[in-house]
Amino acid sequence: MAISSFFGNSGKYIDDLSLVGSVEGPKHEYWTAGCVLAARLTEDPSLSVLVLEAGGSGTPHLYEFTLEPQVHATNRPRYFPRGKVLGGCSSVNAQMAQYGAPSDFDQWAALNNDESWSWKNLHRYFKKFEKYTDDPAYPNVDSSVRGSEGPVRVGYFNRASEHSKAFVEACGEVGIPPVPDFNGPKGPLGAGRVMTYIDSKGQRVSSETAYLTKEVLARPNLKVAIHAQVTRIIFDRVNGVMRAIGVECANSPDGPRYKAHARREVIISAGTIHSPHILMLSGIGPATELRKHGIPVIRDLPGVGANLVDHPIASLYLRDKKNDSVNILKPKNVLEGLQLAREVAKYQLYGTGKLATNFGEAAAFVRTDNPVLFPPKDYPQKLEDSTSGAASPDLELFCTPMAFKDHGQLLFNVHTYSLHCYLVRPTSRGTVRLTSASPWALPSVNPNYLHSPHDLDKLLRGFRLILKIAHAKAMESYIDHSDTNPELDHAKHLDRKTDDELKEMIRERVETVYHPTSTCRMAPEGEAEGGVVDSRLKVYGIEGLRVCDASVFPWIVSGHTAGACFAIAEKFADDLKAEFKASKI
Repeated sequence: MAISSFFGNSGKYIDDLSLVGSVEGPKHEYWTAGCVLAARLTEDPSLSVLVLEAGGSGTPHLYEFTLEPQVHATNRPRYFPRGKVLGGCSSVNAQMAQYGAPSDFDQWAALNNDESWSWKNLHRYFKKFEKYTDDPAYPNVDSSVRGSEGPVRVGYFNRASEHSKAFVEACGEVGIPPVPDFNGPKGPLGAGRVMTYIDSKGQRVSSETAYLTKEVLARPNLKVAIHAQVTRIIFDRVNGVMRAIGVECANSPDGPRYKAHARREVIISAGTIHSPHILMLSGIGPATELRKHGIPVIRDLPGVGANLVDHPIASLYLRDKKNDSVNILKPKNVLEGLQLAREVAKYQLYGTGKLATNFGEAAAFVRTDNPVLFPPKDYPQKLEDSTSGAASPDLELFCTPMAFKDHGQLLFNVHTYSLHCYLVRPTSRGTVRLTSASPWALPSVNPNYLHSPHDLDKLLRGFRLILKIAHAKAMESYIDHSDTNPELDHAKHLDRKTDDELKEMIRERVETVYHPTSTCRMAPEGEAEGGVVDSRLKVYGIEGLRVCDASVFPWIVSGHTAGACFAIAEKFADDLKAEFKASKI
């Protein structure tokens, strides 16, 4: 759900899998975090890296999952897309550069008894990937806490509509103060414009475009194979210890299988869905699940594929009074066709205009126990505190310059505007499970939305808050509340509905906001929810095998996940290089 253009480095990659076995070094399946690892590890000329990517380069392609029926959300299956392209979901996301709350990472450190994961230590890796320059339009951003020399362009090169500016003003009216930078040391609480992963030409910055530059791809110690799906990890017992020694891959179900061996490590960076999938296909996971599909058990590790958590979102569909939305993306008449042609020309020539939007242009982060926003007399129920600290949120609100359903597949026949709320610290947990022993069969994905009544109660508060924002004075010029279109929400008089009626609407509308995490959780092995990797990202009980992506998050971050993926990969690359150097001494 992002307009800014996709581009890659096509032609710089291996597309002949017979060549993959010629590299003897770390291997990894390659998504957002994998791009970082490939670039950073090969800075050391003594390290050779082979990257295997199931998709291609540049043109986005998706794994088109359908979730298991969500039994606590009207029992309806939902569409659940994941990136199948170099850069993974950083190549298809909404480019919103918000990283969570500092206390999220302190919580990670405490669980694993490893201070290297705390904010005071991990923050330098956020700065390491960032390239931020001062913007005179945003003088209150403290650039001293931002990185300025990293490969990932972070800033304000997207288009921000007048509607989005009005949203921030409306947030102030209802009691949400402005915040100059959602990624500052005091945390994200407040309202403001969202920084983006978009460069000065209005183009997307993915982990592929940021890290796999022509200079990096020219390194003799790096090979990147595209259309190379990992089918299993190869193991051997060395001195009585099970060790990952390589991977098998193929480019089609009926094509030949190729093997690549690793001298040092196999690193899985395939994302929250596919990392546990690869582990289970290889015999690492819940023993009962593996035996069900006839897969020999290499290591019984119940946490693999467990603890799936995602940010659930519910939206309001509103009429744009200005008739200035980006609904022209799907023109319905000749006039809108001409408007779209004009906007395409603006974007291609100058990187500006409506197509330079990332959709999520402005946002607000709030707590559901804030007495200003949720007065105790109106909200007497005390809800469970699932946040990581007093300065961290449990809800994000944001606006988009159009309303849509089914992930943008369905647009309305009039100009629209939308407000959204999603739960950034849900307590519902789901699973990723095998459907077959075949690596070409997509796994079963069930985030179990709204299993916890806590989640529904909090989303209800967020839904009532965006209704209040929609009726704030600042929005009067932008939202037509007199509209009677039955497909939109004005005629439904939602502010008059009971809690139970709104809860039913939330159950019907709840969807993914594309942030699944924690299926290969970094936690002590005996921890109640099931650790899969230790604080060095080593898979328990297997030598030479690590995981580095959002699947290792101990808890989901209080916001968007891409930045944390960049940062943990930057940290992990430094840690690995230090380990390899020490092992030579």
